[in-house]
Amino acid sequence: MIVRWESDHDYVLVHIHQDMFGDWIFSRAWGQIGTQFGGLKHMLADDHDQAMMWLADETTIQSSRGLRKVLEVEAESAEGQAAVRQLSLLDHV
Repeated sequence: MIVRWESDHDYVLVHIHQDMFGDWIFSRAWGQIGTQFGGLKHMLADDHDQAMMWLADETTIQSSRGLRKVLEVEAESAEGQAAVRQLSLLDHV
């Protein structure tokens, strides 16, 4: 699952997925739109339920900050794959 929030200047993108060992990973990227300022953090969840709880928390936080949800897709979709490619570029910055 991929969820993205944006304001006029900032974005936050969350990617929830399983790695090759079956562990649930919660990846969060954030930054300023149109710049290279930002960061990327990966967290290992105990299970899918915990990752979804973190997503619910993130939704509350971003809403309170005035960011609006602009994307919510499965990672396997074409739109989701494009978002994952953008996320993977951040690993190399």
